[in-house]
Amino acid sequence: MTMTKSTQKTHSQHIKMKPSAIVTKVIEYVVLILGAAMTLLPFLYMILSSLKTYQELNAIPPVFFPSIPQWSNYVEAWNSAPFARYLLNTIIVAVCTTIGVLITSTLSAFAFSRLNFPGKNLVFSIFMATLMIPGEMLIITNYQTVSNLGWIDSYASMIVPYISSVFYIYLLSQFFEQVPNELYLAAKVDKCSDFKFMTKIMVPMNKSCLASIAILNFISSWNAFLWPLLVTNDPNMRVLSIGLVRFQTESGADYQLTMAASCMLVMPVVILFLVLRKYVLEGVAFSGVKG
Repeated sequence: MTMTKSTQKTHSQHIKMKPSAIVTKVIEYVVLILGAAMTLLPFLYMILSSLKTYQELNAIPPVFFPSIPQWSNYVEAWNSAPFARYLLNTIIVAVCTTIGVLITSTLSAFAFSRLNFPGKNLVFSIFMATLMIPGEMLIITNYQTVSNLGWIDSYASMIVPYISSVFYIYLLSQFFEQVPNELYLAAKVDKCSDFKFMTKIMVPMNKSCLASIAILNFISSWNAFLWPLLVTNDPNMRVLSIGLVRFQTESGADYQLTMAASCMLVMPVVILFLVLRKYVLEGVAFSGVKG
């Protein structure tokens, strides 16, 4: 009888808590919806503006939706500047830097997580200390190095300085440390080399983290502006971000063409992220989780 009363009391408490829980959920969803709307609104405005005429874009009061979508704005914007060359340069730089980051991060993370060598902890601590140095402080020294090597106006100047990332090395090393050490010892008993163990076991088991690193680094390289601006003077070596600024200056008041060019710059990485977002979420969700 006592247990029955206790059960009824607990059940009544849960019933009393339900309205507050519902209110909390409603507030959470409202905040999330508002945040999503504030995030998506600039993109929606950019897309709609790229489909307007000059008169609609400068109309007072503002016209939110175009009466007739002007798809010709994209064709005109594409033909008004060498965007094909800008796109090719951007793809080359983004792909090469991403491949470089994956290689250096994988090798370094494996060394820090599995190998024992003198000064390992000291070297890792120095690596982590570099994260506190703002990237802007390295621009001058990196530019001097690139200039002394004669790499100005070359792909090497935009790729080589960014084929390594301490943050991605640290992130991947945390994933590698989650792999049971028994697997490594068993592989050594079977006379498996460290490189083979890394490529056959460590990499496949941590493909979600590697995929998220590749996606995030590709997006970062795609949107890079300051460094390519400093190391390139030849118009044929411009990337999309720089080409867009030049195009905006040259197009003048034709903002609908600028919006169309901006869409061409942003949409590829947005589509890439939407298609592969599950790998990014998996990599973020399981980072720092110890096995």
